[in-house]
This record gives sequence, structure tokens and C-alpha cells, in this order.
Amino acid sequence: MTELIDLHGTAMSEFDRRVREVTLTDWALPTPCADWDVHDLVNHLTIEQLWVPSLLDGARVEDLDDRFDGDVLGEEPVTTWEVAAREARTAWLSSSAREGTVHLSFGDAPAELYLWQMTFDLTVHAWDLARALETEESLDAELVDQVLSWAEEQGFGEQKGTEGLFEPPVEIDAHSSPQDRLIALTGRTP
Repeated sequence: MTELIDLHGTAMSEFDRRVREVTLTDWALPTPCADWDVHDLVNHLTIEQLWVPSLLDGARVEDLDDRFDGDVLGEEPVTTWEVAAREARTAWLSSSAREGTVHLSFGDAPAELYLWQMTFDLTVHAWDLARALETEESLDAELVDQVLSWAEEQGFGEQKGTEGLFEPPVEIDAHSSPQDRLIALTGRTP
């Protein structure tokens, strides 16, 4: 079984690969996230990456004020993503980063839970971005298997603790692929 930090790297690569495919005319394309276009989706993931170094360093959400609110992508959105992703990944790779407690919006949590959440979000949104761009949607099979297992353990299928984060799960065939099952758990139609 692959280590979580390596799964995170794979998820980051999956999203990054698709961000690099975005062309000038793609930023306004709709995504499976009802209220977001491609720009909004990439902005969301970029903001998440910008938070990582500070949160892993012990900052509280309220300490960061509104520093990362709004549009952070600026005139060079792909470059902004790349820098934020690199800095976040570097922070995660620090030897002590995954051992502590982080102060998230919902309260204190083990850094490992935060890393799972980030890996999950990168994975699902990599699919969202691929769907929006009408490009290859297949994600790394081991990544999908492990993220799906984690999501099911967290009760995502029952919406336990995920109210407001996703639409209700979409019904799919019992013999669907792990990737389709993961995507359906988040209210998306594979």
C-alpha cells in the first residue's frame, strides 16, 4: 500500500497535469461543480495550497485573516498554481509536518486527516477539471482505490459529516469502477 504522502504527490500531479492543459479560452468553461467555472476551480485549489505552509507551521485559520480570499490567480494563473502547489508540497514533505495538529476551520485535527482531505480534494477536482476540459478523465488507479476507501470509511456515502460539502451521492451501477464510485459519492455523474 502506497504511503499517504506519496498518494498526495500523485493527486497533486493529476491536478497539475490538467491545469497545464488549460488554454486561454478554457477559463470560463463550466465544471461539474455547479457554481464554478474552470477559473473558480483552479482558484479554489490554489487557495487550498496557499494555506498549507502556514497551517502546518501552527497558524490558525483566524490568524490568516482574509489573505487568501477572492481571486488569487492574477494574470498568470498557471504559474500561480505551480508556485502554490510547489510550496504546499514542500511543506508536506517536511519530516515533522504530518505528525502534528493543524488548526482548521472546523477545529483542531491531526495533520494526517488534513493530508487525506487535501489528497481527496485534489483527486476529485482533477476529475472535475478533466471533465470541464473534455480531456482524459482516468485517474491513477491506486490513488482512486485508496481515496475511495478513505472516503467510505469517513462515511461519505451516508453524507455523515459531509453535509454542505457535496451534493447527495449519485446512484450508479453496483459494478461500476472504483473511479466512478468515488465520483458518484460526491454527487457527480461519472
